[in-house]
Amino acid sequence: MLDKILYNTVLCQTFSPCGQYLIAGNIYGQIAVFDLDSILHPVIELLTPDFNKPKHLHLLEKGNQICSLASTEKFLIVGTVNEILGWEWKTVLQSKLSKPAWSIKISSLSRVDETDVNSLWLSDENNKIYAGCGDSKIYAYNLEDGRLVNTFDGHRDYIHSVHGRGQHLISAGEDGLLLLWDVRMNKHHNKLEPHTNDKVVRPDIGKWIGSAALGEDWIVCGGGPRLSLWHLRSLDVVTVFDVPDHGIHVSLFHDDCVIAGGAAKHLYQMSYSGEVKVELPVSAATVYSVALRTSPNKLLTIAGSSPEIDLCTSFNYRDQILHFR
Repeated sequence: MLDKILYNTVLCQTFSPCGQYLIAGNIYGQIAVFDLDSILHPVIELLTPDFNKPKHLHLLEKGNQICSLASTEKFLIVGTVNEILGWEWKTVLQSKLSKPAWSIKISSLSRVDETDVNSLWLSDENNKIYAGCGDSKIYAYNLEDGRLVNTFDGHRDYIHSVHGRGQHLISAGEDGLLLLWDVRMNKHHNKLEPHTNDKVVRPDIGKWIGSAALGEDWIVCGGGPRLSLWHLRSLDVVTVFDVPDHGIHVSLFHDDCVIAGGAAKHLYQMSYSGEVKVELPVSAATVYSVALRTSPNKLLTIAGSSPEIDLCTSFNYRDQILHFR
């Protein structure tokens, strides 16, 4: 247990639909449930040394790592090894985790024995979930019946990141490719290879892309290549962000800003032109996950290669540190 405490890595996070709970998953197959109300608004008379630790700590039966998380009004969705699992929220919030309400087996066509579900993106428009996996495929499943409705095949190595907007999907992988898809088809219609661009290439770190996100007119991505902003239609690089990192694992858009982190001492918030607006210190040596919400209140949580999760209520500074123990 001591090793798990000292060498924990939190790969993913999500919020409950009611906003009261933060869910985090780690490499040991543990799912931590943090009660945000009691953490943000503690009753002084009832305060204990464990107030910033999980209310519940669940362990998957097989002990497979928790690779990715997503949330719907009814279900907590967990991406693990060879499988996507769904638990009703009322079950997750109990002291003991029962069997999942449903499960989807990843039917990989490759020779890979174990396929990590590295990234999940939920489309509210068509009630489908898109899973970027270790066998270099993206699988689309209908959430109503668990049926596989599409397979997106174009990467040559495992997928790190899947994100979408409307009918469009972007995926990023270890192969250094950024692929753009129309979710109604199973063939990519555009691709980017940032490691071939002299402005962003970093041969010493590698060609892999750790994260990519779609905006209305923009793509933000990073990994081995530098964090950069690309115009969605022309696919030209517009901004190369000057941040001192050794690999990017998180990138997203929020309120006309780019938020990004990875192997660096801070989580960065930047304008599209590259101005660094906020440098948030982080507990983890490498950031693998950021969860952000604006309702019912603003909250940003940052996790990675550490048992600590940083919690920020203003997005400008760190208020508290949660302990995954």
